[in-house]
Amino acid sequence: MNQTPDPQHYPDDEIDLRELFGTLWRGKWIIILVTTVFAVVGVFYALSQPNIYQSSVLLAPAQDEGGAGVSGQLGGLASLAGISLGGGGSNQTVIAKAVLQSRAFLTDFIHRHNLVIPLMATKGWDIENEKWVINREVYNPDAGEWLTDDESESLAPTDWDMVKQFKESHLSLSTNEDIGMVTLNIKSQAPPVAKEWAENLVHDINEHMRAQDVQEAEARIAYLEQKLGETNIAGMQQVFYQLIESETRTVMLANAQSEYIFKTVDPAVVPQEKSGPKRALIAVVATLLGGMLGVFVVFIMAFVRNGAVQTESATHGSSVEKQ
Repeated sequence: MNQTPDPQHYPDDEIDLRELFGTLWRGKWIIILVTTVFAVVGVFYALSQPNIYQSSVLLAPAQDEGGAGVSGQLGGLASLAGISLGGGGSNQTVIAKAVLQSRAFLTDFIHRHNLVIPLMATKGWDIENEKWVINREVYNPDAGEWLTDDESESLAPTDWDMVKQFKESHLSLSTNEDIGMVTLNIKSQAPPVAKEWAENLVHDINEHMRAQDVQEAEARIAYLEQKLGETNIAGMQQVFYQLIESETRTVMLANAQSEYIFKTVDPAVVPQEKSGPKRALIAVVATLLGGMLGVFVVFIMAFVRNGAVQTESATHGSSVEKQ
């Protein structure tokens, strides 16, 4: 009377681990083959990549708080005269970082230091002779001209191409928000070139911001002197004299500082060790991808094979029923 019901099994909803491992074992040579091919390709690709060296400069804002304090004290007077004395040191630092990565500044930097050929027409760095190896499929150094492609179009790069290459492959900028320090990194296949470009960038951004501030201050001085000659009110004349004194002080301080916006805390040096590529990591990732692809191929083949067997069985069963 008391019978224990048999447990119900749902084979369609369960994964047979024995069959799974059996499928992998039957396709082991396919997995090994695909993994080996990917591993070999990954190793060759890693070895074909040139060494990349990185030179870094640690920078601190060079603007003192005194200038900002003077601007704050005379801000109300300047507003009466219809001019603005500008922001403080922190604001100047933010602007300088944006200018440093701007297209206009980098275009001028590339042309000023003759970086067109090193950026766009080289394929490596000769360590023994310390010179660039020119890519003669792009540029002819003997004739000093750019070659053309199959459609007779010049391979000479545009400013857009050069700035894009410089920002993507060479320049990086990071900021420590807690202490305000800025780290400028330059990557290159040539260790001395990485150091040189980093130093030139720091120098040029300081000079660019200095020239801009001096030009703006001198324009404000000319405006204030004009307004000074147009008024006979003693109180307003005193205001203009104070503003002119402040702007003159700005010009004097700008011309007296060698490091106007960024002060170098840790200068750039010629890197002794490469920063990339990570050849071991490339080889490992390629091997793992090959192994996963091999397993995927084995499962696909097993799925197709099982589908074909089931179709054949169903066809054979239908033929028997008809008979």
